[in-house]
Amino acid sequence: MASLEEFKEMRQQLMAKQEEEIAPRVTVGMGTCGLAAGAGDVFRAAGDYIKDKGIRAVLKPVGCIGLDEEEALLDVKLPGEPRVSYGRVTPDMVPRILDEHAGGGRPVEEWVIGRIHEEGVPYPDMPFYQKQRRHVLHKCGFINPERLEDYLKWGGYGALLQVFAGMSREEVINTVKESGLRGRGGAGFPTGLKWEFASRVPGDKKYLVCNADEGDPGAFMDRSLLEGDPHAVIEGMLIGAYAIGADEGYLYVRAEYPLAIKRLRLAMAQAKKHGLLGENILGTGFTFHLKIKEGAGAFVCGEETALMNSIQGKRGMPRPRPPFPAEKGLWGKPTNINNVETWANVPLIIVKGARWYREQGTEGSKGTKIFAVTGKVKNTGLAEVPMGTTIREIVFDIGGGIREGKRFKAVQIGGPSGGCLPESLLDTPVDYDSLTAAGSMMGSGGLVVLDESTCMVDFAKFFIAFSRNESCGKCTPCREGTVRMLEMLTRITEGRGEPKDLEKLAELGTVMRDTSLCGLGQTAPNPVLSTLRYFREEYEAHLRKECPAGVCRFVHVEPATKAAAGEGGNRT
Repeated sequence: MASLEEFKEMRQQLMAKQEEEIAPRVTVGMGTCGLAAGAGDVFRAAGDYIKDKGIRAVLKPVGCIGLDEEEALLDVKLPGEPRVSYGRVTPDMVPRILDEHAGGGRPVEEWVIGRIHEEGVPYPDMPFYQKQRRHVLHKCGFINPERLEDYLKWGGYGALLQVFAGMSREEVINTVKESGLRGRGGAGFPTGLKWEFASRVPGDKKYLVCNADEGDPGAFMDRSLLEGDPHAVIEGMLIGAYAIGADEGYLYVRAEYPLAIKRLRLAMAQAKKHGLLGENILGTGFTFHLKIKEGAGAFVCGEETALMNSIQGKRGMPRPRPPFPAEKGLWGKPTNINNVETWANVPLIIVKGARWYREQGTEGSKGTKIFAVTGKVKNTGLAEVPMGTTIREIVFDIGGGIREGKRFKAVQIGGPSGGCLPESLLDTPVDYDSLTAAGSMMGSGGLVVLDESTCMVDFAKFFIAFSRNESCGKCTPCREGTVRMLEMLTRITEGRGEPKDLEKLAELGTVMRDTSLCGLGQTAPNPVLSTLRYFREEYEAHLRKECPAGVCRFVHVEPATKAAAGEGGNRT
């Protein structure tokens, strides 16, 4: 276990030591996205070939660089040359790349997708990256996430050392407050204010929690951060724990993220070995113990009070607030909860300053935001953009537009809790206030692009079914409301709907939004309310047994069978 001075010296030596470019460096994207595209086989093939042929090269696994559409990615960096990226690599392509490029110095141009001239700035000539500002994702795709040394070489734990160098707890909190950072988990509550509340509550025991229960369909921002740069999250939590006076913390990660959990466990072990976690951290007198709690995949556990119940071994169900977690959280003690992306922003703010952070974004939404861009878009992947970037820029400039020459129809932002926004709102800035005004929400950052082949009524039905399945059932508006909404939407998509159903959907959605206990029930109606608002003509077409997208298959119900179909009448 190192002392503060010993750790500082080790870190400075690593940062001063230039990357040894005496041999070619071969990197393979080994995030879940890459592994799903065959990166594991590519990595093994490269390792075997380098060994068998005696090629003088260093093989290195890295996290996701964001360009998921081109996975599996293999890069070759020759001494003094740009890093050359090969996309959609298969094991049978590896020998030629290594022979001609790593061994012979000649890139295989027909397979090259781009070149990286500066570490941390991917593909400057590629449209996917030109409007991005990679700050939180700066190290993802460049460092080996399983090596603490790589994180330190890139300036890692510099923010923590800056805090230990003389910042008081109040100074840390004020810096985060002045930055304008808002929680990236969806609600957008000011992070520094949240910390201040927790710090002021008296008590000799306080807890800190990282919410990594990323349950939105199509969202993978938190997963990619944990897989590609786990120490950034740990460093952010250490600073937060120091600021509020917590000595124990939990990383709540859904069990469906095995690679993220593996790399977190490894990072925590490395941090503990070097005195960054545990008792008397680096001899400063500050103590912080960190544990991982694996969630069972319940969407409702993304809600902070349900999450705390789960950590305590109880059923994941929300409770009324107040009291808020800052007053009465885990085991009745003051608790602060932020999500993965929020924690990863903290070291940047400490090192670069609140003013630097405030220069990015809009008046009410500072900094950058990471989005998982998925759906009917050409370039799927992770995009980190300044707050205020328009939906049009994300979908068409970064995402490359719609696949197969089809027409853009809508975009859903915020997962099951978000709303569907039409083409007329493509120039809406992506920030907390603008999205809320449009009938959607930021959410954690899932962005699903829809084209003309999508039936908006069927799409709304899908997400209401998801919310019904994930409802904990504790409160009546959510438990019963999602079921009734699904019944009505099912009737409409089967051609058995009536005009009054549209009014009932709107009324029920409003009641659920206003009376449900937690965020799941309060936002579950958003896909329905937003599609009723912007795509009402599609609902009306379904009442005529017409599906403009040609998705729904209508059933024929004879008048005499209405009672059996549940459309009224007495049953005997």
